[in-house]
Amino acid sequence: MTESETTKESAAHSAACEQHKHQNSFCCSYFLKFREHKKTSLLITTILATVIAAVGACKSITDRQDVRPLVLRDVPAQRLAYRLELDVTVPAEIKSEETDDKIEAIQLDFNTRRQDDALLRIVRSPDGQRALVLYGTQDEPSQAFHLDLYSSDGKFLRNLTPPELSCVFPETVSWSPDGNFLTFIAHKGVKATPTPTPPGASPPETEASPLPSIAPAFAPVALFNTEQIYICNRDGYDLKPLTSREGLIYFYSAWAPDNHALVALACKESEWDVREKEYKLPTGRPRLLTLDGKEHLLDDELTEALPVWSPDSAKVATAFDTDVGVYDAATNKPTQARIHLRDALLAASRNYDEKNSGGKKKNGNNASQPAQTSAGASIPVSFNPIVRLEWTSPEKLYLQTAYVRLIPNEPISTFQRWHLLILSPQAAVLR
Repeated sequence: MTESETTKESAAHSAACEQHKHQNSFCCSYFLKFREHKKTSLLITTILATVIAAVGACKSITDRQDVRPLVLRDVPAQRLAYRLELDVTVPAEIKSEETDDKIEAIQLDFNTRRQDDALLRIVRSPDGQRALVLYGTQDEPSQAFHLDLYSSDGKFLRNLTPPELSCVFPETVSWSPDGNFLTFIAHKGVKATPTPTPPGASPPETEASPLPSIAPAFAPVALFNTEQIYICNRDGYDLKPLTSREGLIYFYSAWAPDNHALVALACKESEWDVREKEYKLPTGRPRLLTLDGKEHLLDDELTEALPVWSPDSAKVATAFDTDVGVYDAATNKPTQARIHLRDALLAASRNYDEKNSGGKKKNGNNASQPAQTSAGASIPVSFNPIVRLEWTSPEKLYLQTAYVRLIPNEPISTFQRWHLLILSPQAAVLR
């Protein structure tokens, strides 16, 4: 081989090596770039998977349960929160217990046409177009009365109660809030029976009536010896008992603001008699009544505090001595709660007495109260049970404590003080 040929071969070999080296360098560079790209892609994939999993988990939680603050209506009674304000001023929004409505045209009708009947009370319908008239007659006991329906301009429309039905508790006569129904409490009438004619004596002669007297026709209605709640429509028809538990005395009822039910108090005859002999207010067990006649006992404990509805018709409240009971009234799974206020009211009464005594020796203002035991000698004279409740707004429940006893003519009430329960909703998990 010549030198020229050798030189060409070396040059060719060098070129081949350079090309191979370049190819290897390109392959290594491509591999490194591919590995970095793969690593970046894997990182992005991992991040995306994490985000998707988190979103999925959040969505699963959202689908499973809803966490949000509730309005007061949605809070079960047993989960209510409260704050007590003691000895507050008498709230302006509390209505007076005097509910008699004066309509001069109706009063004039009794003064001129119905002089033998005593007008007791007038209850105007919510729309103001009609009025329930409570009146007494000469042949009925003094506490019994009957009901008539009038127009608001004084025109007599019809009798509501049949002669054999005696109404009682005039303060419970009411229209439903929508004006479609009327409710009242009544029992079987008890009228004086005529003295029988002695044997052998001729009955007294009576003058024939010049014109036949036509009494209004009443559909048959069930009668009971004890006081029951009756209901009829706004025209006075379809009269029927809403309760029919012979032996129980229903002495109070109140409509829910949305018309879906009534709350009532009832007690046994024996329980009524005991309280009456002691000149005490009657006590009863609170219960819910639906318009189809179903009854749900709210509590088995007796109370003298008349139950009240919350403005949203969701709950009912009453009191047992110094405890407040709150009950769900618009759910299929009702709950109840007891709010114990004795310690707070007792401390407030001590402050109240100290503030009002002025350092003077206490006089015998509380002599009419029952004698206290030695253990209770330090109980303040102004410390009394809750006797009245007023639920003015969903979050404001007013309580009145007082000492009340009955005398033959009117009740005695002393140490009347108002307190305020401020209710609040809690955040809850709806499942």
